[in-house]
Amino acid sequence: MALTQGTWESVSGRTIAYGLLVGVAALLPFAGAYPVFLMDVLCFALFAAAFNLLLGYTGLLSFGHAAFFGAAAYACGYALEAWSWPTELGLLFGMLVATLLGLVIGGLAIRRSGIYFSMITLALAQMLFFVFLQAPFTHGEDGMQGIPRGHLLGFLALDNDLVLYYVVLAIFVAGFAFLQRVVDSPFGQVMSAVRDNEARATSLGYSTRRIKLLAFVLSAALAGLAGALKAVLLGFAALTDAHWTMSGLVILMVLVGGVGTSFGPLVGAFIIIGLENKIGDIGSALAQLSGISWFSRLGEAVTIVTGLIFLICVLAFRRGVIGECMDWWRRRRSRPIA
Repeated sequence: MALTQGTWESVSGRTIAYGLLVGVAALLPFAGAYPVFLMDVLCFALFAAAFNLLLGYTGLLSFGHAAFFGAAAYACGYALEAWSWPTELGLLFGMLVATLLGLVIGGLAIRRSGIYFSMITLALAQMLFFVFLQAPFTHGEDGMQGIPRGHLLGFLALDNDLVLYYVVLAIFVAGFAFLQRVVDSPFGQVMSAVRDNEARATSLGYSTRRIKLLAFVLSAALAGLAGALKAVLLGFAALTDAHWTMSGLVILMVLVGGVGTSFGPLVGAFIIIGLENKIGDIGSALAQLSGISWFSRLGEAVTIVTGLIFLICVLAFRRGVIGECMDWWRRRRSRPIA
């Protein structure tokens, strides 16, 4: 089908925006940004984008996505540490484990809808969490530590933070482009149809159960890739990666950034991870400026601050940051010229 003029302009404009963002991201380390912090944001942005595929475009709210994130981190870490696999094979192994888990958990959960679907994903994810708590290879509450970064393709040493940053950036761009391609494809249009009116999609002859399962598995696979990347980056995998609070954190990122938007997960991840890492510095600066010593304790109340941000977004920015910006731009363009 040929592209119309408006569609072509939209696609080309979005491509230019993506190119500019990638260029800015490539230059950030030279502008003084800390590469490890940037890589942490990219890992969680990929995790949030994968979750957004399920919630924003298929309408399925999963409370158990931390299972794929944590399982891939443990699988990748074990492959690199115990089996001495190359880094790229470790990442693929973690992604494969998350994909298989997504197939099992999704196959069980999609038999129900609404809150029942969400509760099934939460229950199965918590069962997996307790397996990780008792399994000997995870080292329980101590976590799996000393995961080597290794070499990429046998020659690219990843011990250098700057080298690893560009590897993580390339993987993020590839994953993000894949997700965008899925959303823009006919399959993505069917996912949106299932989200908007599942009964009508069924009446048109689509197998909605298969569509939801495929969306769930794709989301789990990319969430696993994000978890494996985070394990390689930080050198450890912990129980917090598979805890239900991690599922809540990724939901918060998507809601703050904007559900069903392309850049929403990236913006939400930057805001939430930025607050978690910088809220102590912000509090110290406020305490020095205002003379109120209580501000210096903001670093101990990260969850309270993120909870307040979530409350503000729900009350005042229900579409999220990107969603509200897009809505403002649409209203501005549709306003009649005086």
